[in-house]
Amino acid sequence: MTEQTGRKLNQLERTLPEGLLVDAGWMEQHGYSTSLRSQYVSAGWLVQPARGTYKRPLGELTWQKVVTSLQTLLKRDSTVGGRTALDLQGFSHYLSVSGPSTIHLYGKEPPPGWLAKLPLKETFRFHRTQVPFKSLSQAEKFQADTLRQLSGPSEWPLTVSTPERALLELLEELPRHESFHQVDMLVEGLRTLSPRRLQTLLADCKSIKVKRLFFWFAERHEHTWLKQIDRTAVDLGTGKRMLVKGGKLDPQYLITVPDDLDAPV
Repeated sequence: MTEQTGRKLNQLERTLPEGLLVDAGWMEQHGYSTSLRSQYVSAGWLVQPARGTYKRPLGELTWQKVVTSLQTLLKRDSTVGGRTALDLQGFSHYLSVSGPSTIHLYGKEPPPGWLAKLPLKETFRFHRTQVPFKSLSQAEKFQADTLRQLSGPSEWPLTVSTPERALLELLEELPRHESFHQVDMLVEGLRTLSPRRLQTLLADCKSIKVKRLFFWFAERHEHTWLKQIDRTAVDLGTGKRMLVKGGKLDPQYLITVPDDLDAPV
């Protein structure tokens, strides 16, 4: 092994933590040419979980480490949100005891194509950040107040939506990608949300459907934090919203909901 190769390998050990992965662009920026990368892979110093990606051979590849890699090493705008964020923060463990099978990622730009080709049992679903919010890409204070960092599988943190933001992201999925019954059970357990943070999110939310569903579910479960939210500051729009064919129309929020929501499942 040449002295230069040894130096580059030592550098890689410092900059690429075990278990995390990077892409060809990152390797090029750090001085690892195509031929040098091929040499490292042939020698077993690097492995390729998917074409165009690289990691050190030690350390199991998990979806958490993949997302951590996107957020930290690759500097991609990828936040864990919706149902996945609620699950990570302990609000839906009774609904998914085996862990999430779909990881919901939110960002301004889609993740790299190789994400779907990684050898993971979980699949990723991407959502553009501006749905259902208006100003996430413009207000740093808003971002800081509605995102939080959780301890990840390594020393690197995982950036996720707060439970309040994740709830509105989840409601956006109704009724096409989430069921009313599942969301209803999940919202029932959300008893410790921050009314201040909810007020900020509702004011910034551009989806009439999401805001009406939020109040409908919150009233249904009689959450105490609802009393501290100023409804007059939230635009609920006008007109009816048909969410469920054959459902019943709620006279206050003018949305159709399942008429069998209280039936045993």
